[in-house]
Amino acid sequence: MIIDWNTIDTVLLDMDGTLLDRHFDDHFWLEHVPKRWAARNGTSIDHARTLLHALFKSQEQTLNWTDLDYWSQRLGLDIPRLKREVEHLIAVHPFVVEFLLFLRQHRKNIWLVTNAHSKTLDLKMKTTRIGSYFDGIVSAHQVGLPKEDHRFWEALQKFVSYDPGRTLLGEDSETNLATAEQYGIGYLVYISRFSSAVQPKPSLAFASIEYFSALIPSAGETTVTISKG
Repeated sequence: MIIDWNTIDTVLLDMDGTLLDRHFDDHFWLEHVPKRWAARNGTSIDHARTLLHALFKSQEQTLNWTDLDYWSQRLGLDIPRLKREVEHLIAVHPFVVEFLLFLRQHRKNIWLVTNAHSKTLDLKMKTTRIGSYFDGIVSAHQVGLPKEDHRFWEALQKFVSYDPGRTLLGEDSETNLATAEQYGIGYLVYISRFSSAVQPKPSLAFASIEYFSALIPSAGETTVTISKG
């Protein structure tokens, strides 16, 4: 796929796995929460992992998946407090800031569009200090639909006025890229290095990059070329 920045007005960017290292989230939900739940309920960590992983999976592709209040009530744990216990793991991927600076320099409309809950957003924006680079931040909880729902991208127009054909979306979810493709978003980029703890694997369906530096043209150029896996 050839990306000509002269034909792009708006850039929509996911947060977890795309801009931020998903190692924090994977560790939190797959290790830290089961450990705390096991201690609270007097069970083994292995039992807690098995039980909680099934619970988490049952809420995939719904707003509950990222709703911290829902999980606090469901698990009997203070999930926001537990997140703060491991907030030192929150990290921005390499070259993200450079890419955001490039977008601002070229006067693109930059929006953070995420499934994350507002309490997660508050913690991560405070920790990473990248919020000021965006023209705005929209959570799926505001929209009322997760990005996995094909109706999300049209509903997003109530918050962000954008021309789908002149928009680039960066995501670490092939499902979300597929729903965006249905709506007609013109430039779809898969982030294969979503976690520092996982070996990157390019998408076979979408143009893929490991780092956002791949989207910054050389001096004097306006285009870059990226490929599928």
